[in-house]
Amino acid sequence: MDNRTRILQEALRLFSNRGYEAVGVQEICEAAEITKPTLYHYFGNKIGLLEAILHHWGVDFDQRVSVAAEYHGDLPLTLNRLVKAFFELAALHPEFYRLQLALWFAPPESEAGKTILPSLKRQHDSIEALFRKAADDHGNMRGRDRIYAISFLGLVNSYAAIFLNNLTQLDDELCFRILHHFMHGIYS
Repeated sequence: MDNRTRILQEALRLFSNRGYEAVGVQEICEAAEITKPTLYHYFGNKIGLLEAILHHWGVDFDQRVSVAAEYHGDLPLTLNRLVKAFFELAALHPEFYRLQLALWFAPPESEAGKTILPSLKRQHDSIEALFRKAADDHGNMRGRDRIYAISFLGLVNSYAAIFLNNLTQLDDELCFRILHHFMHGIYS
């Protein structure tokens, strides 16, 4: 494994386990068995490293969410596909998912909070667009796309967080129950 990849993986592990603000550059260097000049060569500084992590794992994450959120006239099918996409991402990239959830609640003026915001906005926008398009088929949903996107993300991310803390399994039955719960609310 090359230095750049090792730095990314060790920093992700440390940020995921202890939080971005709690981890120093020296600790990352020791975990990756490199020197500070090597880290600075690849990433410039700690926030540059976070940006690289968010890009490295986030591009695939955002793409999967965007594709899963494409609406083609069947809302239950689309939401099922979207929940499963989030669950698969939590299982495939648990450290990245945990970091993303932690950064979601970072102070808005912090470096980390500002850095994660574009990715979180892309996810939200994809889901909001789904509900906006679905409103053409379900008139009672018109004008509620934003609140539905927020509620849906909150629900799915809560279950992903519980999974990441080893308190549940993400399976088809749970997916069904989440969707059943959510759809009873949006169809009212």
